[in-house]
Amino acid sequence: MRNKDIIIAPVITEKSYGEQQKGVYTFKVDKKATKNAIKREIETHFGVKVLKVNTLITKPKDRRIGKYTGKTKTYKKAIVTLAQGSSIEM
Repeated sequence: MRNKDIIIAPVITEKSYGEQQKGVYTFKVDKKATKNAIKREIETHFGVKVLKVNTLITKPKDRRIGKYTGKTKTYKKAIVTLAQGSSIEM
């Protein structure tokens, strides 16, 4: 897997935005990416020191628009903890 294919997008929510003050960032990543590959990519792309990487796969949620029902897409989310004093500009 090529490194530029690992990180898809940052996840911007109220919770993830609040965690950025503590040095914890959340990214949407490729489902096949491992924790070591995510750590390597974050360190080389942003030039920071990563302490910990936690991953999870989101579950599909039911959505309804009018009479049509469906489900949201699933994706893998990586929660990255940086070393003290490191930050990422988004």
